[in-house]
Amino acid sequence: MSARIAVVWNPSKTEKDVLADALAEVQEKAGTVGDAEVSWFETTVDDPGQGATTQALAAGADLILVAGGDGTVRAVAEALADAKADADLGIVPLGTGNLLARNLGVPINDVPAAVERALSGDALPVDVGWVDVDLENGRERHAFVVMIGFGIDAHMIAETNEDLKARAGWLAYVESLGRALTASDIVPFHLAADDLPGRDEEGHTLLIANCGTLQGGLTLMPDADPSDGELDYLLLSAEGLGEWLGTLKTMVWDNGLGRLIGNKDEATNSDAVTHGRARRIRVTLPDPREFEIDGEGIGKTGEFEVTLQPGAIRVR
Repeated sequence: MSARIAVVWNPSKTEKDVLADALAEVQEKAGTVGDAEVSWFETTVDDPGQGATTQALAAGADLILVAGGDGTVRAVAEALADAKADADLGIVPLGTGNLLARNLGVPINDVPAAVERALSGDALPVDVGWVDVDLENGRERHAFVVMIGFGIDAHMIAETNEDLKARAGWLAYVESLGRALTASDIVPFHLAADDLPGRDEEGHTLLIANCGTLQGGLTLMPDADPSDGELDYLLLSAEGLGEWLGTLKTMVWDNGLGRLIGNKDEATNSDAVTHGRARRIRVTLPDPREFEIDGEGIGKTGEFEVTLQPGAIRVR
């Protein structure tokens, strides 16, 4: 049991009493009531979690328990990685996607179970990606723990109705998929990975990932491992029904069930699906495209560079 627990929570996702009750329940079950000092740090619109985490670290927390959605988890992870902190991270997933939690097997829709894992589970080193991205108001630097990119995913996020998302959860993204497909034309761009010479590519979607599984159990990048010290990327360039059906086969069968049956070591590529791995990736686009970080749209970019901080955080 950690001696000093800091709870960084998003008040738009839950009430403090819900978290306090779950924490008390887990401590009582383990017979550790009163063994830990618990402090509370609420996120705000102006501080989605970085500032709250910095305060928690300054107070001496050795476990940061983050309760919120993907944005809150990313903000807390960013602060921990930036500070190279010794504190562990526990996740209470309360958002629409909960992508890092899903990829790490953290219980979803069960606050006491997630708290119990955070308090008693073993810590796993997790890589953190960093992206320096050119936006309309200048260059920004952000961390990510799941994935970033442009194309269908980013357009779908930009097109999603927030009121519908609040009511229907991740299914709201399905409603925006048609508009995202229409907006995602194939474009040329320049990609340079690690120290290799840059090359010209074409596609409508480029995703760079630390984790490979999305909502509904869909695995986009089967080789993505958040603890392997590398990033995986996926380039999609399908056009028309035939190519989309072929892409679906490649992703669901060749790189899914078929790969398990055939015990293949590497992901299958096709004319419309390209997989790759790197620790540093630089991308230049001829025109700005919608860009997303861990399921959150941040605007349009025409240039970005991605680097990796291996084992940057420890997640229970």
